[in-house]
Amino acid sequence: MSFKAVVLGAAGGIGQPLSLLLKANPLVKELALYDIVNTPGVAADLSHISTPAKVVGYLPPDDGLKKALAGADIVVIPAGVPRKPGVTYDDLFKINAGIVRDLATGIATAAPKAAVLVISNPVNSTVPIVVEVFKKHGVFDPKKIFGVTTLDVVRAQTFIAEVLGDLSLSSSINVPVVGGHSGVTIVPLFSQSSHPLPSGYATSDLEALTKRVQFGGDEVVKAKDGAGSATLSMAYAGAEFAEKVLRALKGEKGIVAPTFVHLTSDKSGGETVKKEIGKEIDYFSAPVELGPQGVAKILSLGKLTDSEKALIDAAVPELVINIEKGVSFIAPSKL
Repeated sequence: MSFKAVVLGAAGGIGQPLSLLLKANPLVKELALYDIVNTPGVAADLSHISTPAKVVGYLPPDDGLKKALAGADIVVIPAGVPRKPGVTYDDLFKINAGIVRDLATGIATAAPKAAVLVISNPVNSTVPIVVEVFKKHGVFDPKKIFGVTTLDVVRAQTFIAEVLGDLSLSSSINVPVVGGHSGVTIVPLFSQSSHPLPSGYATSDLEALTKRVQFGGDEVVKAKDGAGSATLSMAYAGAEFAEKVLRALKGEKGIVAPTFVHLTSDKSGGETVKKEIGKEIDYFSAPVELGPQGVAKILSLGKLTDSEKALIDAAVPELVINIEKGVSFIAPSKL
């Protein structure tokens, strides 16, 4: 069983390495690449790689978006402009919101049953944009729309491995990161890590480690010095999450990953999360069990330390503002 994957924004800094990783995935039999420029070249380049996936590139003319999406099982959206020094997630929203809205409209009309993985920032706002577009078209299935927060998990794994002094552990470390996907909305639950931090690890060090996960993107933006944002690590994280979704679509059981979802995707699990955070909220990134229909189950946040509860309390008001921003971009009358 293999699948058709579509990358929207395939010629960009995330799109190209993400497309490369999807071409290398044996579960992908067909890979459609769409962008406003350069996709035929990217597709030609990737098509020479000796893996089974057939690669085709599409541009906007001649219904390119519709053709790219036809028969899609999974659609990954890294489209939009990257962050640069001094650019906030708020600044990004002004540009990327319109891009995501237009692509979501294409998916809602051409591939409404596909699993949709949203990478375009700010995820806390772009996922609600996709949802509202799907609602307008009468095709909204909360189980099929995901905000990709995997990079926060990947960073947490790596940074824990660094603290433990053994990077070879990083891929086997299981640490939930919940909340949202920007700044203070990112809440790493280090107390639940499969590989605990050293006993006696100082509170100040834990706070610094938390901030490094929350603002890891800034670290990369600064280091690239105006030449872009976290594109390669984001492509890796996006491909990791896409593979989990594909394995679940194929019927593999027990696959769990944190992802930013509409909490009605699993009503009882969603209600549990709302009780745990003490707020009536429509979206949250929580550990999610994936299945053939997308979201199979939203899992509890588990036992939280007092400091983790405080981080969630700080995350929620910001998250509410981000979510409302996305909703009101498409459906202003709702607010």
